[in-house]
Amino acid sequence: MTSPETEAERLARIAADSWYIRGVNETSMRYSARIFARHWHGTSCLELGPGDGLITELLAERFEHLMLVDGSASFSEKLAERFPTATVETALFEQFTTDERFDTIVLGHVLEHVEDPVAVMASARSFLAPGGRVLMAVPNARSLHRQAAVIMGLIRDEFELSEADVHHGHRRVYTPETLRADVLAAGLRIEIFGGYWLKPLANSQLEQDWTPEMVEAFMALGERYPDIAGELYVVAEAA
Repeated sequence: MTSPETEAERLARIAADSWYIRGVNETSMRYSARIFARHWHGTSCLELGPGDGLITELLAERFEHLMLVDGSASFSEKLAERFPTATVETALFEQFTTDERFDTIVLGHVLEHVEDPVAVMASARSFLAPGGRVLMAVPNARSLHRQAAVIMGLIRDEFELSEADVHHGHRRVYTPETLRADVLAAGLRIEIFGGYWLKPLANSQLEQDWTPEMVEAFMALGERYPDIAGELYVVAEAA
């Protein structure tokens, strides 16, 4: 019998073939960074789960003090090389602790990966400086492309994990209601709730037929229709 995969081994496997820097996934991550940039606060920032460092690129330009924490040693090594002025640590979020307090904390597509998202958010809340903000983004189960896939019989329901979800290491997808519930359960108060990327088709279809201008337009359209957008985001503060 094969022994169970540890969380560190799981993260190493996912990091070895990351799809977040491919095609429209990269565009989506960079768009979320632009949304977060509207709400950055203060001079210090903690990013939990920077992964390939797409959001980190903007954070490094904006914040005087930047700490990066990732569960993948390979990601951490690359981040330390790319962002030499940042403090980089390798740790599971559930085990990470620090005496520092931060004005802005970023969890860009983290909550769908972890076993206990409420615990991770509660831990992040404990690292906030007075008046600090937590910025989070997650995939939306009600995305148009998921609803269409249900109608076509490709998935049983909007919560079924796709092949891409499994590859990314996702454990769940959120609805607006479940995301709000988890944020509140973590002792955070929602300041802004929104979405981006009105996504009607699968990534492979968009990458084959759509121009960058079309993708950008539908990223922006998702902000008008957050409940059915591909991604949800939250700006929160300690309750």
